[in-house]
Amino acid sequence: MVITSTVKEPEEQGQSLHCTFASRYVRDPVPKFKMPGKSIPKDAAYQIINDELMLDGAPRLNLASFVTTWMEPECDKLIMDSLNKNYVDMDEYPVTTELQNRCVNMIAHLFHAPIEEDECAVGVGTVGSSEAIMLAGLAFKRKWQTKRKSEGKPYDKPNIVTGANVQVCWEKFARYFEVELKEVKLAEGYYVMDPAKAVEMVDENTICVAAILGSTLTGEFEDVKLLNELLTKKNNETGWNIPIHVDAASGGFVAPFLYPDLEWDFRVPLVKSINVSGHKYGLVYPGVGWVVWRSKDDLPDELVFHINYLGSDQPTFTLNFSKGSSQIIAQYYQFIRLGFEGYKSVMENCLENARVLKEGIEKLGRFNILSKDIGVPLVAFSLKESTQHTVFEVADHLRKYGWIVPAYTMPPDAQNIAVLRVVIREDFSHSLAERLVSDIEKVVKLLDTLPSPLSTKAAHITAITNEISDEKVGNSAIETQKEIAKYWKRLVDGKRVGAC
Repeated sequence: MVITSTVKEPEEQGQSLHCTFASRYVRDPVPKFKMPGKSIPKDAAYQIINDELMLDGAPRLNLASFVTTWMEPECDKLIMDSLNKNYVDMDEYPVTTELQNRCVNMIAHLFHAPIEEDECAVGVGTVGSSEAIMLAGLAFKRKWQTKRKSEGKPYDKPNIVTGANVQVCWEKFARYFEVELKEVKLAEGYYVMDPAKAVEMVDENTICVAAILGSTLTGEFEDVKLLNELLTKKNNETGWNIPIHVDAASGGFVAPFLYPDLEWDFRVPLVKSINVSGHKYGLVYPGVGWVVWRSKDDLPDELVFHINYLGSDQPTFTLNFSKGSSQIIAQYYQFIRLGFEGYKSVMENCLENARVLKEGIEKLGRFNILSKDIGVPLVAFSLKESTQHTVFEVADHLRKYGWIVPAYTMPPDAQNIAVLRVVIREDFSHSLAERLVSDIEKVVKLLDTLPSPLSTKAAHITAITNEISDEKVGNSAIETQKEIAKYWKRLVDGKRVGAC
């Protein structure tokens, strides 16, 4: 791209020109850690930044992420038109506030909250599901503390029971707000929380059990209905009143449209709050999340602040203050633009493309499919034979074709399983699924011709061992294997990536 801005001739500038890009304005590198002393033209600043951004991956080929990477141009325009609106200025932007409230009510009804048609639901828009989970967790903690205080019991050691497959935001909540996180370990072949084991771990200090509707590892839905039955029995036996929170970040906008009869939401009595990510299958750019409560009784009043210095009395329950309005407006656009029928169509299409990809990968005969037919539209798969090459090598080589496919190890006690995962979003088509299968086949065939990194490392260690043995007693075969194992463990640890 040639910049057309008018500039002085080289003689006037006292310097020569070497190209027609932004370097005509900037001969020295732009400072990376200190603000430049002088201004540069706006088109030069744009060109410099745009050139660097070209080295980023292509968002639509980023199959690691659940996050929306495409929206209609009309919604893009609405987003651009509202970028300068600070959502917290509710008195100045009352329509935006109204749109948020409409979204909250639509989501609450979608999740079968026990409210009347004209009744206001209890919920709020958040910055992703991370903030939503923090708010829900704080509500549980405060209600538990209040109850314990009223009973004259200690209230300084709250805990939450989850599966080891939870997203890192749960670990953040536990650490930031001093709540013990009790994790149900996974097992090979079972990569979600076992409800029976979860109920065994609860005690009088448990503020809630968190179930995941759409595990980031395999897309599988945890059995909320069974958890409710087992936990209800436990509560009746002990006199406790331990509730359930459903982390539906990934599956909350999938299950109602693909599996309407699946009982996981407010139809389940112990479910008191649900979070969902609008920027995932809610089909909105990052980052907007939502959290809704069953009723007002489930959100303690003391957590809601009231301010009036922006023009009127405004209740607020968020961790942040200022935030953009554009994603909330975009969410409302998608709700009224697509409606239930439109969302159902999108999710059915994603599910069909996931089926195409799954069948294509199965036909290669080199992988085990770990994801389930019922769940978030994704395909998680592992190598049947990984003694010579690993899924991490497959992921690295797929990068050469432009694909960003995450490889990661499972949490304890299934950490010996390494997985590739492809998330199927709205913008991932049938033809792209076929292309990806073709490229995976090319990669595995290429790896068959390459030496194993493990055997290469073993040969390297053996050579070093032989050199040492010329001067002193050499390492035993067992010690050599230990060195190889240490190397392999470092390799796997270094290749772990976030699963979301």
